[in-house]
Amino acid sequence: MATSVDLTVKAPVTVKRIDAYLAAAMAPEFSREEVKRCLLAGKIFLNGRAAIPKDPVSEGDRVTGELLSEKTTTAEPESIPLDILYEDASILVVNKPAGLVVHPGAGNKKGTLVNALLGRNTALSSMGGMLRPGIVHRLDKATSGLLLVAKTNLAHRKLQAQFASRSLSKYYQALVRGKIDYEEGHVDVPMGRDPKIRRKMDTARPGEGREALTHYRILKRFRYATLLEIKLVTGRTHQIRVHMRHLGHPVIGDTVYGGPAEAAEPRLALHAARIEFLHPKTGKMTKFESPIPVEMKAMIEKAEKKK
Repeated sequence: MATSVDLTVKAPVTVKRIDAYLAAAMAPEFSREEVKRCLLAGKIFLNGRAAIPKDPVSEGDRVTGELLSEKTTTAEPESIPLDILYEDASILVVNKPAGLVVHPGAGNKKGTLVNALLGRNTALSSMGGMLRPGIVHRLDKATSGLLLVAKTNLAHRKLQAQFASRSLSKYYQALVRGKIDYEEGHVDVPMGRDPKIRRKMDTARPGEGREALTHYRILKRFRYATLLEIKLVTGRTHQIRVHMRHLGHPVIGDTVYGGPAEAAEPRLALHAARIEFLHPKTGKMTKFESPIPVEMKAMIEKAEKKK
């Protein structure tokens, strides 16, 4: 299991070393030994530089990076059908259904997209580790749509570089609550982990959290809802869902960031509909599209008919 970390040290600082501070902040999800392994592997940064376990922390310091749990170390092949839109020697493009978890983690050790990929007995890049072979980026369990998978380490590195340089473009369609007035706009609000509920993300105050930028434009307005095309500039966990809630227009069906009424919806109305990137082998601009799934299309039709 991998968990992103973005913390600002606040007073009073009761522990002085970063390994002890991070273990206390992330308990009980991660042990101090797991934190120490991640520090030694160069996965944790203190004020932007790679940290080691004995580095001291002070009020105002920023701790970022990724923690990896060793509780589950390998993923097993499983015979799970996948909707493969494209495959060559370098990449796979998968049309992920809503409800499918991308890779194994706490509570989801089997039945994931990674288990399905391994069950196909095809080559996958090893850069993501044993739990995430081939996985260059992720989609939430509740989100459907396009996911890129790298079959070679070279393809993985080249795709990661495009994500880092923001030359790769991802477009989503989302049905959100309420009517948005402007034809297009953006949300430029930093994000971090919710301080009270660790599995959730939240907007952060200026100077805290990580940069998060979301562009949107209106595709269609309904009386009580709006259909949006959304382009992610950054790729933070739950970014669209958090930013739409911040606007006052949560994604319909979002039981985590919406209200109680969302539990009655059939799914999260969020779909990764288009992706554009330079093919890691040929260097040519490549584009794939995924149509809106039937169950989300029904939600849009329902919104259109609501008077």
